[in-house]
Amino acid sequence: MCGRYVATRSPQDLAGLFHVSRWNPEQLLAPSWNVAPTDDVWAVLERPDRGTGEVERQLRALRWGLVPSWAKSVDVGAKMINARMETVHEKPAYRRAFAKRRCLLPADGFYEWQAVPMEGRAKPRKQPYFISPEDGQPMAMAGLYEFWRDPDVADDDPAAWWTTCTIITTDATDAAGRVHPRMPLAIAPAHYDAWLDPTHQDPEELRTLLTTPADGHLNARAVSPAVNDVRNNGPHLLEDAPADPSGSGGPDT
Repeated sequence: MCGRYVATRSPQDLAGLFHVSRWNPEQLLAPSWNVAPTDDVWAVLERPDRGTGEVERQLRALRWGLVPSWAKSVDVGAKMINARMETVHEKPAYRRAFAKRRCLLPADGFYEWQAVPMEGRAKPRKQPYFISPEDGQPMAMAGLYEFWRDPDVADDDPAAWWTTCTIITTDATDAAGRVHPRMPLAIAPAHYDAWLDPTHQDPEELRTLLTTPADGHLNARAVSPAVNDVRNNGPHLLEDAPADPSGSGGPDT
């Protein structure tokens, strides 16, 4: 799964990296070293302009945790932060979004946790690892987005509509697989256009665009346990973890 990630690039940088033609400069998100479910996150997507009908590539802030259009409450999104690649094209909660509403979720990297036995303790401690491309380039995580109408809000209130998203995951490989059995999928730059195109709706063709981030050239590094608390944020979360008191080591050893 992917339950926490890092996204520190500015909207100006993202607009250039992903060839965005439209974004609202007044919409700001602070850099985050501890993006958590239900946070607002940057997403790249393509939508037709309401006036001209011309499809535009946009940068938008979406709420992480997909809420299907038929959901009774926005709260269900907290449990739908990931969609499995194996079933995303057929599950009722995701299949319409997979066909028509796909996005890219830019990230510097993501976190996963490994249970480390502690001598004299019944429960193991949770050691976080930061997993990122070896070359330091941004990841374009494969995502879906959906619109949800809050029935308790008046039609003329902008808060009546929520736009939410989820990250597509698969079996983990390489460095990520040594920490956790699942990992996010990504879209290679050469496939951005095909993935984002809302008229491209063939499920099997779309599934072939899903790839391992950085072609599997990933680095997994044990980092500060401070990331375990979603209230903590800042670049210090990526500092190397202190020496393992159990001596059991991990993927880096």
